[in-house]
Amino acid sequence: MNFFNSKTHSWYSLYKRDLPWRNTRNPYLIWLSEIILQQTRIDQGMAYYSRFADEFPTISALADASEDQILKLWQGLGYYSRARNLHFTAKFIQQNFDGIFPENYDTIRSLKGIGEYTAAAIASISFNLEYPTVDGNVFRVLSRFFGIAEPIDTSRGKKIFNDLAKELIKETDPGMHNQAIMEFGALQCTPKNPDCNQCPLNDRCFAFLNQKIAELPVKQNKTKQRDRHFNYLVLFYKNHTWIRKRTENDIWKNLFEFPFIETENGIAIEDLIKHTEFQNIISIKNQPIIENVSNWKIHILSHQRIHYRFVRIQLTDEIHGSGDLIRVNKEDIFNFAVPKLLETYLNENMKNI
Repeated sequence: MNFFNSKTHSWYSLYKRDLPWRNTRNPYLIWLSEIILQQTRIDQGMAYYSRFADEFPTISALADASEDQILKLWQGLGYYSRARNLHFTAKFIQQNFDGIFPENYDTIRSLKGIGEYTAAAIASISFNLEYPTVDGNVFRVLSRFFGIAEPIDTSRGKKIFNDLAKELIKETDPGMHNQAIMEFGALQCTPKNPDCNQCPLNDRCFAFLNQKIAELPVKQNKTKQRDRHFNYLVLFYKNHTWIRKRTENDIWKNLFEFPFIETENGIAIEDLIKHTEFQNIISIKNQPIIENVSNWKIHILSHQRIHYRFVRIQLTDEIHGSGDLIRVNKEDIFNFAVPKLLETYLNENMKNI
């Protein structure tokens, strides 16, 4: 273990990336960076971190913001429950801890949206507490070096890796140690085609010595994805269009979107027009004119494949009794937080209409 720690720590001191959250021990900023970087590449997350840190420099500033402000700033980053939980927890800390981030690990872990990994990162980096961070990078480094073939997505596997990580972090600088292993996994011990010949661990690495690089770590259960089909209705009358806010417990909660009809498959446009939901949204008396139907595209989420298309419809009258639809001027639609696939469509189409 001394060999492993010595080599990874030395490597980290030489090759670590200069990232803004590595220049602070402020628990709010560490927390912010960790939440943004969940399911997000560092090169993408950097800009979001900077925008949030500038716009909301303190927990109190974040707590005082509206959810719409936060979701708009988060737009394009995905996994929007992270942003909602971030806001909820900022308000909770403001109300219960006078805006001061708690220092106790168990208290940090109890906060909404903060799991074991994030709590350990904050506790170790900000408060020098010996709690290991075990993420995908750490699983990979430990499984390859120590030759652990237990699946990382089982209870037994997680316990084995966590117990090992707890031993490794003892009597180290916890924050530096955690970051060193994660960075080593991100840059050196990469998922595919790692440069093992230049690796400082190669003379004792089980996977390298036994040609098991491609086999470790082991993952038992593959994520199952389901297919969904969204037919977005882009409605126009004069200078107006209509959007709605997603309030149900589903993907993209509290974001805005065009009204859509979800179907079991990619139905023909003629059948879509006959659909009951279509007629509930647009009265046939309105005499809708189908101007354009985009090709089907696919938006990949962790557990879903969203097949989507946009149906541009010119109306001959206002929509009356529109339920949850909100009428907006076309030029104002960019003020609303929308899912990434709608943001792309708006940027490519709405400015020219």
